Order: sequence, then structure tokens, then C-alpha cells
Amino acid sequence: MENNRNFAGRFDWKLAFIIFTFLIISLLAISSAQTTGQYGAVNFVIKQLQWYVIGACIVAFVMYFEPDQYKKMSWYLYGFGIFLLLVLVFLPDGPGQIAEKINGAKSWYHLPIGNIQPSEFMKTFYILAMAKLISHHHEKYSMKTIKTDFILLGKIAITLFIPLAFIMTQPDLGSSLVFLAITAALIIVAGISWKIILPVFVAGVSVGGALLWMALYMQDFLEDKFGLQPYQFARIYSWLDPYSYSSDSGYHLITSLNAIGSGEIFGKGYMDREVYVAESHTDFIFTVIGEEWGFIGSSFVICLYFLLIYHLTKTTLTLKDPFCTYVCAGIIAMITFHVFENIGMTIQLLPITGIPLPFLSYGGSSLMGNALAIGLVFSMKFHYRTYMFAGNDDDE
Repeated sequence: MENNRNFAGRFDWKLAFIIFTFLIISLLAISSAQTTGQYGAVNFVIKQLQWYVIGACIVAFVMYFEPDQYKKMSWYLYGFGIFLLLVLVFLPDGPGQIAEKINGAKSWYHLPIGNIQPSEFMKTFYILAMAKLISHHHEKYSMKTIKTDFILLGKIAITLFIPLAFIMTQPDLGSSLVFLAITAALIIVAGISWKIILPVFVAGVSVGGALLWMALYMQDFLEDKFGLQPYQFARIYSWLDPYSYSSDSGYHLITSLNAIGSGEIFGKGYMDREVYVAESHTDFIFTVIGEEWGFIGSSFVICLYFLLIYHLTKTTLTLKDPFCTYVCAGIIAMITFHVFENIGMTIQLLPITGIPLPFLSYGGSSLMGNALAIGLVFSMKFHYRTYMFAGNDDDE
């Protein structure tokens, strides 16, 4: 009975400590990034701390509700996210407008509190809807067959297509890839037969390879038929051969490689950076860590992410409710892909897509979106313990 009522015993202190460690690293890295003088009088350290406070409030609010309540609200939240994306597409953009186009993408609402990217919240809303869809499907079809797996796959495809279509219209390739990564993970966790999954994944890889080949050798066709823009092709060319585009699209990658490489083993020390990397407080925050803290510091940050993923996975395995399991699996996939893509793009392992590094990159939308997702994990861990001890209360 005491354990059931004890907040301290039900709160996930390990997860809170991991997030707090990210906060400290983020503030240190952003404060150093500002020494390059590219940001003027804006103090992004204070602003990042403010976003973290807002994120903590979001976690506290989200943790208040039980998983069953999120299960009931999942499709409403999904619909709300679609509405935000839909409105953004049709709003006029430009100076002074609510819809703001940044780096060629119309992905932001310009609000008094700052620029808000609705796709960051849609990721979590999508995970909730997918978890509800998959768990409800398995309840309806207790006997799993190839036919029922195809039905589930069709439902998943429809649920994915709607937000993906709006996000690609912006266009926002990075967020689109995150949605595909979340979907792939949930398809595997959902238990769909490998007789279906394997051909689908092989087809997906084949299409991706074909598009890459076409981007290199059939640019005119992709521009005419699919409306792709030249700057999107430039990202691929500069990724494969950045030094041939050193004065243009490859400049950012070259400076990123130089910054991380110059840190060597132990780094140059806090605020002793020498390589200028544009916008290093946001998507390229890892270059600051690599240059100042070297291989040792970079490895520590990567290990911290491994610890986060391990803790989330361990939490997922303790949950008995299928809906909670699918939600946690989707969140793990989302964070893992963000980390892999962001760090990968700074070291030329992957193309530059503009995906932020979770909990470290400056940005209100990213922090609030991640806080929303992590808040769900806190909620499920917190209320799961309540249910676990509920039987003891009845016995007393």
C-alpha cells in the first residue's frame, strides 16, 4: 500500500538523471558555440534553459495522465497533428506571416514564443495512433495469419501516408525519414510475418537505391515528374564528394569534418574552438563536442545515448500492456534514428538532412517534442507500478 502511494518509489529517477545530464552538456556546448560571434546579442543558453523548463512542465503534465487515457485520446491527437500540418501547407508564407519558410522548407509556425515546427509533435502523435492501431488489430484478430498481417500492413500504410504527404509537401526530408524509421520499427515489433516484411523492406531499399541513382544521373526527370528542387540534389553531391563543392553545398560538411577531426583524442578544451561551423548551436552541435572534448568527450555523449536507449528498452520490456509496449518502441526508434542520422551527417556517414540531436541541439520544437515523448515513458513507468501493486490493496 505504501509503495503504491509513494511518488519517489514510482518516479523514474534514472531517466530523469540521464535527461539532466543532457541538459548540462547542451548548455555547455551551446555557450561555446556562441563564442564564434555569429549570433549577435542573442543568448541561446538562456533560451535553451527556458525551453528545458517548458519541457519539464510538459513531462509533468503528460505524466499526470494514465496510459489508458492516452489510448483513448490517440486518434484525436493524431487528427490534431494532421490539422496543424494541413493549415501550415495552405497558410501564406513570408516576412510577418504566421507560416515561415526556413532553409527552403515551409515547416514552421512563427509565434510570439518562437518558431514552432508541428512535425516534431506529430511524431509522438503518430506513435500513439500507431500503437492504438496495432494493439486494437491484435485484439480483433487473435489468430494471426498472412491475411490479417496484410490487413494490418494496409492500415499502417494509410496511417503513415497522410502525415508523410503533408511533410513532403513542405518539403522536409529529414522528418519524413524519421516517420519511415518509426514505422519500420513498429512493423517489426508488431509481429508481422517475415514472409511479408522481407519483400517489403527489400522493395523499399531497392526504391531508395534507384532514387539515389536517379538523383545522380537523371536529375531532370526527378525535377519534372516529382518536383524535387536543385538544392536537394546538391545535398547528395556534396555528401559523396564535399571537396568538389567546397565553396557551396559542401562547405558545411567540410567544416564539420575539420572541426571534429581537429579535436583528436582529448579535444582542444572548453571554448578553445578554432574551426568556424555555421549554426553549430543547432543541428551541428556535435561538431562543438568533437572539437572541444575530442574523441573521449564524443564517445561519452554517444555512450550516454546508448544508456538512454538501453534504459528505455529495459522499461519497455517490463510493461505488460501491448499499447504501452508499442508506444515505447516507437519512441526508441524515433530517438535512435535522430541520433544516428545527426551524428552520421556530421562525419559524412549520412547525407545532411537537418535533423537535430535530441536533448542537445538548440530548439524549442525539438525539445518540446522530445519532452512529450519522454513524458509518455515517465507516465507508463509511473502508472504501471500503480497497477502492479493494485492487487495488494484488494488483499488488504
